[in-house]
Amino acid sequence: MVFGLILLQSYYLYYWLEKSNREVISFLESIQWDDFSHTYPEKPNGSSIDHLYYEFNSVMRKFRDIRTEKEAQYQYLKTIVQYVGIGIITFEKNGEVQIVNAAAKKLLGIKHLRNIKQLTTVNDKLVTTLKELRTGGRDLIKIGKNEDEVQVAVYAIELSMRGKEFKLISLQNIQSELEEKEMEAWQNLIRVLTHEIMNSVTPISSLAATIETEVKEFLDNEHDVNPITNEQLEDFHLALHTIHRRSDSLIKFVSDFRNMTRITLPNLGDVFLKPLIDHVLALLKPEIEKREIQIVNEVPKNLSILIDELQIEQVVINLVKNAIEALAENDDLNKVKILTLKAEARKDGGALVYIRDNGPGIEEEAVKKVFIPFFTTKKSGSGIGLSLSRQIMRHHQGNISVKSVVNEGTEFLLKFTQ
Repeated sequence: MVFGLILLQSYYLYYWLEKSNREVISFLESIQWDDFSHTYPEKPNGSSIDHLYYEFNSVMRKFRDIRTEKEAQYQYLKTIVQYVGIGIITFEKNGEVQIVNAAAKKLLGIKHLRNIKQLTTVNDKLVTTLKELRTGGRDLIKIGKNEDEVQVAVYAIELSMRGKEFKLISLQNIQSELEEKEMEAWQNLIRVLTHEIMNSVTPISSLAATIETEVKEFLDNEHDVNPITNEQLEDFHLALHTIHRRSDSLIKFVSDFRNMTRITLPNLGDVFLKPLIDHVLALLKPEIEKREIQIVNEVPKNLSILIDELQIEQVVINLVKNAIEALAENDDLNKVKILTLKAEARKDGGALVYIRDNGPGIEEEAVKKVFIPFFTTKKSGSGIGLSLSRQIMRHHQGNISVKSVVNEGTEFLLKFTQ
């Protein structure tokens, strides 16, 4: 009898333990598979199993609330992505598209997109670009649209979520911006060209007309030899001299303009900077001594970079001549004129070259325009030198920048990356 009761109690104990274990396992599986629909029966008798069910249900409700909130956030973000003005596409490594918003569909002229391979009908290069671009990468793609072509800027970011790698692509139509910038560039070019040409052609035309009128008067006398006074000869000479001078000025302007389109690719070689700088200073020594300019040369002897020596020498000549001309404006001031040339190696390769003067400086508005072709702050300047210098530096995969403080001086910086 006692033995039977023990067996019965053991059975019930095993049953309840097994049931509790099954309930716990079921609860954990629901969490594992994101199934929060299940509810557990609760009784108000206060047993331990009822308390366990109550806690299970509380956790389930919490997870349901979290899921609802996440779903609301997802829908909110999805709405933003769909209506944002920039095209957005996300896709996995195999090209399967996760998100494509309305702006991207409109820009690409598509209604549905399941895999980026489908974009071959839009542009073959676009598919290749989307696959090859890495984080921070960008490219410009031309896309035909309604018998027109538009320029699309493509940007990429690589992301990883829950062990899956995918790529986020943004697409932006920049055709209107390019056309606006192109029109602005043409307008500026035409403005400069007409200004320079009119400055030269107007006096040439006027003086030529004056000489023509006077010569016609002599011819109207019907004499083989006409008396001409020295005063008249002086007027003729001055007119012809002016025509000659303005013609030369116009020829030089056209030549400078032509040179801007004839910069050849650099013939790179390993060049030591010290001899190059010394050569430029020796070349301009007469002007430096005439202006009583003190030179501070801080270029290391063993610093070499990969450049086209002749092209970079021309850049340095332009910058040093500009500095000399700026320092010449200090002639009326009781101020020592100093021109500093400094160079240093970069940690990641290449070098930095500084050309600094303590001249009158450049106004802030002018600093923003000094590299614009034909813009100049000098009365006799052509506005070509700094523009050519920037083009040369770009061909060297480098850069040129300027900073200036009025009444303190100006510093140009040449950045070489190799």
